[in-house]
Amino acid sequence: MSGRFDGERVVVVGAGVAGSSAARVLAAEGATVRVTEARPASDLSTVAALRDAGVEILTGGHEPEHLQGATLVVTGPGVPETAPVIAWARERGLPIWSEMELGARLTDAPYLAVTGTNGKTTTTGMIEACLRADGVDAVACGNIGHPFPEAAREGHEVLVVECSSFQLRMQGSFHPRISVLLNLAPDHLDEHGSFEAYADAKARIFALQGPGDTHVGNRDDPAASARSADAPCDVVWFRAGAPGAGEVGYDHEDLVSNLASERVPLGRIEGTAGKLADAAAAAAAALTFGVTARGVRDGLEGYDSAPHRGQIAAVVEGVTFIDDSKATNVHAALAAIDGVEDAVLIAGGMAKGVDLSPLATRAGRLRAVVAIGEGAAELVRVFDGVRPVHVASSIEHAVGTAFELARPGGRVLLAPACASWDQFRDYAERGDRFAAAARGLEQEVSAGGQ
Repeated sequence: MSGRFDGERVVVVGAGVAGSSAARVLAAEGATVRVTEARPASDLSTVAALRDAGVEILTGGHEPEHLQGATLVVTGPGVPETAPVIAWARERGLPIWSEMELGARLTDAPYLAVTGTNGKTTTTGMIEACLRADGVDAVACGNIGHPFPEAAREGHEVLVVECSSFQLRMQGSFHPRISVLLNLAPDHLDEHGSFEAYADAKARIFALQGPGDTHVGNRDDPAASARSADAPCDVVWFRAGAPGAGEVGYDHEDLVSNLASERVPLGRIEGTAGKLADAAAAAAAALTFGVTARGVRDGLEGYDSAPHRGQIAAVVEGVTFIDDSKATNVHAALAAIDGVEDAVLIAGGMAKGVDLSPLATRAGRLRAVVAIGEGAAELVRVFDGVRPVHVASSIEHAVGTAFELARPGGRVLLAPACASWDQFRDYAERGDRFAAAARGLEQEVSAGGQ
């Protein structure tokens, strides 16, 4: 049986989740595949699976000869455009694709695509839930954890693709039926170099759209709405407040659509301002795609948010511990702080070149701050003279310190405003350890009272 990449000799750059998935898919589609990876084989969990799929894997550093004989290069989202291996590929005149390009080339199904600084995973999951509630075989994929190229080969009716700014690079075929730009705030400036370049990367989500397509924009976010207004297709709008004509928004806590000639109720949504905006965006995208109002209501009502996005980890002597480890930038952390009062904030990590000083604008909601990781020194400067700041050597130390600073009825909020890679594998490990420490504290206090 022939594959769509028969005869191609493909070099995949990076053996992470996305790169390994792309390599396996390409091999299954008939290509001869080689993976080049900067890390040693001992640091990788994907080596055995790649070799079982017939993929050659070269670890321990990229070399120009790794591109020998290649007809195509596919890169994972963690590889910078400025990486030498990408420059070597350009010097050889080789096509360079992102995993989004590979997925777009492979899929025969229509797809919706979601990007933004915050809320991508929640909105992507909500759209999937709405489609499924309406009887459509849909699957969420992309940056959500299920790679787009894999999902493209699975035969689903519709795909809902979460896209990071890095995944939207190096593609020329990514053409969603519906695109969504949730919001824009400074993030990943260490990689993109400027907010303008970062916003440009996000705007690539609608670059190939045209007549017959729709872009969904955020009327409440000035930076995002300015970009959305440039979309080369029809644009519909969502907001977290009262909707105007042709918009989806809220009548108090009731989500309503004004997209058609009559006002359509879509159910009651409760939660943070971020969740309200995400639900409105998901509803606008789903309705525009053709999902019924009932499908939207049922999908949103039955949707469970992904972990580390504001879940309660434990309650210890009246102090509630909230895990929002996914708040990996200032914009997300501010939204998390806006949902609490009298809270001790645990924040810090790799700031990715972003200014943390806006966090001080929410000092009125905070009782104290516990700073962790590389960003601790900057947080001390930000809150100096504004709120008490304590530096903790670990997340476990931070949990104990925050508990001592909190008072019954208050909150301990993990909303780091930073990436996790200085101390953890990822934000999930950071959240898991926070939750485990909080539960351990709960058990200690309970045992002490017996």
